[in-house]
Amino acid sequence: MSVFRVKKTLVRTVLVVGFAAGLSATLQGCFLAVAGAAGGGALVATDRRTLGAQTEDRELQVKALSQISQNLPDAAHVNVAVFNRRVLLTGEVPGEVSKQRAETIVRGLNNVNTIVNELAIMPATSFSSRTNDTYLETRVKTALIAEKNISANNFKVVAERGSVYLMGLVTMDEGNRGADVASRVPGVTQVVKVFQYIQPQEATAAAAAAGTAPVAASQPDASAPTIGAIPDSSVSSRPLEQQAPAPVTNSNSVHPGNPKATTP
Repeated sequence: MSVFRVKKTLVRTVLVVGFAAGLSATLQGCFLAVAGAAGGGALVATDRRTLGAQTEDRELQVKALSQISQNLPDAAHVNVAVFNRRVLLTGEVPGEVSKQRAETIVRGLNNVNTIVNELAIMPATSFSSRTNDTYLETRVKTALIAEKNISANNFKVVAERGSVYLMGLVTMDEGNRGADVASRVPGVTQVVKVFQYIQPQEATAAAAAAGTAPVAASQPDASAPTIGAIPDSSVSSRPLEQQAPAPVTNSNSVHPGNPKATTP
């Protein structure tokens, strides 16, 4: 079997496993939401994207990863995250040609509205570095869940070489709060905001459509269920570790997507 066929088979295997894991997590989230509603509602999972947008995002991620893996050199290590038709590219490529090639491939996909190209021109990172990034993503997500004034469900977290990229449909205040939380997680070297901003009234309307109360700016009632919270029995009373805030910036690598893409 040729090297290309082996690589292609491995890519397909990873994509299938990743898609199955994502589907499992989605189904689990739905089960928890239904169970919570039936038993008093201690846990409510929400997503400001439509169900169609969520499905389309997963399909775009699979297509982008597959085409990039087939058309870039073996030395390239590219990760793709998609949220509301906005595609974030992170990882490492051997040169500017590969960086632009990856972006061109994504732009050719239907319904890609925006591309955020954060690919670095450098050797691919080690397995241990990628493992640390996965652990860092988990720590940031945990910190967002613990934050009282925002819903962790509104954020997508991507970590690359210690940098944390935050995606999501959020208000300006939610984005600033989420970035501040992420910046204080030990191991985070910088936070890059890749948000799509919405107005507070849009957030309120989305919460109403989902049948949930919007997140208040003030401290919520301790007796009320917290959106995006986890059951109290599994919450430690010990505060999460924090560091001095890492730098927070907006991505300056935002580029147009497919010219034929429709507005979500």
